[in-house]
Amino acid sequence: MLINGGHTGTTCARVGCMPSKALIQVAEDFHRRNILGRYGVEGHRGLTMDNSEALEYVQDMRDTFVERVRSNSTARMDADQFIEGYARFVEPDLLEVDGQRIRAGRIIIATGSSPVVPEAWKAFGERVITTDELFELERLPASMAVIGLGVIGLEVGQSLARMGVEVTGFDLLETIGGLDDPEVAAAAIETLGREFPIHLGAAAEISAEGERLRVSAGGQSVVVDKVLASLGRRPNLAGLALENAGVELDTRGIPRFNPNTMQVGDSHIFIAGDVDGERPLLHEAGDEGRIAGHNASAGQITAFRRKVPLAITFCDPNIAWVGARFSELDPGTTAVGEVKFMPVGRAMIMGKNKGILRVYADRASGRLLGAEMFCVKGENLAHLLNWCITQGLGVGQLLQMPFYHPVIEEALQAALYDLYHKVEAKNDSPILELPPLD
Repeated sequence: MLINGGHTGTTCARVGCMPSKALIQVAEDFHRRNILGRYGVEGHRGLTMDNSEALEYVQDMRDTFVERVRSNSTARMDADQFIEGYARFVEPDLLEVDGQRIRAGRIIIATGSSPVVPEAWKAFGERVITTDELFELERLPASMAVIGLGVIGLEVGQSLARMGVEVTGFDLLETIGGLDDPEVAAAAIETLGREFPIHLGAAAEISAEGERLRVSAGGQSVVVDKVLASLGRRPNLAGLALENAGVELDTRGIPRFNPNTMQVGDSHIFIAGDVDGERPLLHEAGDEGRIAGHNASAGQITAFRRKVPLAITFCDPNIAWVGARFSELDPGTTAVGEVKFMPVGRAMIMGKNKGILRVYADRASGRLLGAEMFCVKGENLAHLLNWCITQGLGVGQLLQMPFYHPVIEEALQAALYDLYHKVEAKNDSPILELPPLD
């Protein structure tokens, strides 16, 4: 039996991954008009956008994805399989939904998350929005402050700026997009800061200024029509009455669980997705759902190996990281290879030769450990590197793979060459790309 309170169709399809990618594509296509002059296209700078029509397109795309999810899930379930309402624990194995009580031998908590908005900001009403409201707008405001420059803040902030909104970004941290490597973070801040002002390292405060809002942080101040609060998401646990579930909670109020089994303690309760506060990404949530579903329905508990971490921010250029984070590495045992994209031929042709790629390997064995990047096609390079780390490959083995010309992957090849010279493990062949015949 599935119990669901509120909207169906998943956070990703309704207010997350999919509508944001539709918005990003609209913004990027419109932004590309700025390079048309080099091809002899006249009047390119006079092109205008009806942002109401653009938002309608994004909403249509959003509705298509939501309906696709529903048609393959809840729409196929009978009334006794799918109950719409909010559940709460009465006893460890007893749930209540709108007066109806349901006893279950196994229970999976997958209640998702909600955007964080400080209580004081709620007094400003519709002038402070989250992605829950952004994709319902009929027209974009003339100006907006984006507070929180993580994945969503960067993606939406850059997109809105490219669509003509006067955007200003703020973040309490000294980095953006979850970047951990200081070299990559510096490149991203410098490049994206040319598209809209970015103010880091100080908490933002909001005050009313007539019908508009003043946002101030660290001596910086701007007056805007709306604020996008992009401060992360909070697990939806408040209404579950977990005190009746008989499980141990951590300091955040989240049930303690095993990430390899998704079992809460040694109980009959399992957890999956954003609600566990661990890896709020769709592919991770899908894996957690499969693990929780398997163990909740099987005769015994099985521990599963989790996949190599992978995270992508779809700003332009992309931000991505895979495997070990820079801050987790031991400088004494780690080698770092690097390439800057300014001279990369294919990137130059595309007009996207900004950014940097850094790859990390164990200095002794040459085994690839991780990577972080701010570059064009980062979403593709990150997958390639993740698969290589998953296979336990070394930098010398990667350089024996074919690299076509001219492609963005040649930038990866250059970074690997740089890395190869810094590791102790070398290939048997004196020619890196061509292993000797047996």
